[in-house]
This record gives sequence, C-alpha cells and structure tokens, in this order.
Amino acid sequence: MPGFSRQERLRKRVDFLRLSHEGQKIHSANFIVLWKERPEQSVRLGVTVSGKVGNAVVRNRVKRLVREFYRLNKDLFAPVDYNIVAKQGAARLDFGEVSQELGRAVQRTKKQQC
Repeated sequence: MPGFSRQERLRKRVDFLRLSHEGQKIHSANFIVLWKERPEQSVRLGVTVSGKVGNAVVRNRVKRLVREFYRLNKDLFAPVDYNIVAKQGAARLDFGEVSQELGRAVQRTKKQQC
C-alpha cells in the first residue's frame, strides 16, 4: 500500500516509551532514529518533533517530510518499530536533505540488526 496506514503508525504512548527505554539508537546530524524488534513482522513508525524545533507550522512540516520519506522508501525499513526524533536543525532541511540523511540512518540500523 503506497500510503501510511493506521497499522504502520506508532500511536500509543507506551510504545514510544518502550522504544526510548529499550530501543537502540542512531544519531545523525538532524535526527535520532530509535528502533526495537517486536514479535510481529511489520514496520511501525512514529515521528517525534518537540517544541524546540519550532512552532506548530514548522513541526508539522518536519513530520510531513519524514512521513513522505517513509512512504516513498518503505523497502528500506526492516520489520521493526521505529521512532524518528527531529533535532533542532531539521527545520532547515528540504525533502532531498531529509531523504539523504534518513536513508543513511535507516541503512545503519539495518546493519546493526544483522
């Protein structure tokens, strides 16, 4: 499915907390990628953008860019839970820069899973 369905989203607070406490972490210049394996063989994605990144318009734009990267590059993601946390610099990025940075970060998570 080309979209970003309800089953592909992290929605519950307990899932976000489990990732932050038990998950593995990769830092890039503007993002932190947290991930943790789970029994179901499907990808779930959460996006966290705090108020430090910018106002609501900026935060929503960053979230849209990350979700669009996921939607177009689902094949890069292993079947685990991911939470992508934006750092302050993420507000300045365009879609191409977001794609390059997250593409490298997700590839690094796959290497660490092997």
